[in-house]
Amino acid sequence: MVSEAESMARESVIVVIDGKRSKGMVEPLDWALKHVVRRKNIVIVVGILGDMGKKNATQCFPLNMRFNISGILEKLEFSISSGHAEVKPRDLGEEIERKREQFQAILQPFSKQCKRNEVKLEVKLAAGICPEEITLKEAENANTRWIVLDSHLKKYKMCIYWNVECNVAVMKGKDVATLMPSRAPKPDYSPVSSEQADAQTWPDDRSLNDQETGNQNVIEEGESSIQQTPRGPSWYPLQFRPGFPREFLFSEIEEITNGFSDIICQEENLKVYEGVLQTTPVIVKSIQDDEQFWSMLTILSRVRHRNIMNIVGYCCTATNRLLISDYPCLYSFAMKLQCDVSAINLSWRARWYTAIEIGGSLRYLHEECPDGPIVHQSVCSSNIVYSHGCSPMLSNFMTAKWYKGDVPFNGNSTGKCPNLEEDKQLYVDIHDYGLFLVELISGKVAGCFPHENEGQSLIDWALPLLESSSVTQLMDPRLADKEDDLKVVHCMARAALLCLKNDSGHSISISEVLAVVRGDQRAVLQL
Repeated sequence: MVSEAESMARESVIVVIDGKRSKGMVEPLDWALKHVVRRKNIVIVVGILGDMGKKNATQCFPLNMRFNISGILEKLEFSISSGHAEVKPRDLGEEIERKREQFQAILQPFSKQCKRNEVKLEVKLAAGICPEEITLKEAENANTRWIVLDSHLKKYKMCIYWNVECNVAVMKGKDVATLMPSRAPKPDYSPVSSEQADAQTWPDDRSLNDQETGNQNVIEEGESSIQQTPRGPSWYPLQFRPGFPREFLFSEIEEITNGFSDIICQEENLKVYEGVLQTTPVIVKSIQDDEQFWSMLTILSRVRHRNIMNIVGYCCTATNRLLISDYPCLYSFAMKLQCDVSAINLSWRARWYTAIEIGGSLRYLHEECPDGPIVHQSVCSSNIVYSHGCSPMLSNFMTAKWYKGDVPFNGNSTGKCPNLEEDKQLYVDIHDYGLFLVELISGKVAGCFPHENEGQSLIDWALPLLESSSVTQLMDPRLADKEDDLKVVHCMARAALLCLKNDSGHSISISEVLAVVRGDQRAVLQL
């Protein structure tokens, strides 16, 4: 019997698989056992089941189910919770029982291989929990050396990679994986100037079949072993480098995206691919709507701000409309708030900095663009992204509008626009900014608010608390309350109330709101 202390000392390999797959489910585990698992390691298989038994993700309870496999099923332990109430295993129904039996049958053959190598095999099934959150929690609790991701879960690879210090492998096919070698300690989430190059580097993204042998610390079973990938140049977003943005040839885009092989998102009139340019990860958006493409290109080609996710370049052919931008490798603020591990790392001070910097990007769009104000029209936590070594950035200008041909912007200190239509549109951004401040304070994402399906939105829930100054009831319970922190939270709360109670009859500028966020007492008294 292995003691708890011995288990903690043993290195682990976490294998994250898509439990909804009918074919190829065990490919990540098979690859891990062949290439990275050592003798006496612990292999933790995390099966992502999605939202079982519920159509709406916000209604699904989180489920953690762990069991050990050693020859035959010996032990079954449940750790289940649903909001504030406990959920009994028998209440999970036949669906979860079928999944448990399926995993037991599929993984049973691997237990013999593990037993021969004194490898402990554990299985955890998770439903209603985001894959990156459960993966990061497992990595935090174990002495993790490798994380192996199912190819169906590759969209989570960057968020996981930049929040762990171990190696990450992403499956690309049977016995083929993309390797992301371990990196330095986790990045600081406080803002830094975009003019500072970060010392971190981006690992070369190559498949196992493309790598040469060389690492003697891996199990070799007739396969090529793993070599640490050489580091590239210093991490620095391409959008800030000399020579960008620029026009690209279609052949260049094909090379960047490896023939458009890795699609990460597909919506109406939009496809998003990932790629690598100058050892730096990028995303390529293929936009089918001609008017939308030219609108975004016209706006972003004139915008230059360290808190705005701009383009690296573009490509326009007879049949293709493509925009290239840096990969938001630390993902969106919404995803961070939904993941407990990431949310706890976003301190009150970091959230306040984020509020100031995103407010600054809106002030730039509304008041400082020389050709007239730009209205974003989609300000929310889902469109606030992080790139490693950079401040938070406002992204997604799909719905942005540039008021270039109307009454000229007067550029005064209050940021007021003489055109009534512009004034109403700017109010949309300010209202959305207020909602974003509520998300920062509460730690809740507006689009995933638990009571939204009952007709109550995040604003409906938060506004009475803001009006009654019950800020402590609004604050994210995952963060500790410190006296210094309460000051910045109250600044954000006052600004949020100002934005949400504002109306087009008495409009307020983003500069005035930003002054309140910063804690300018003169601004508070004047308003």
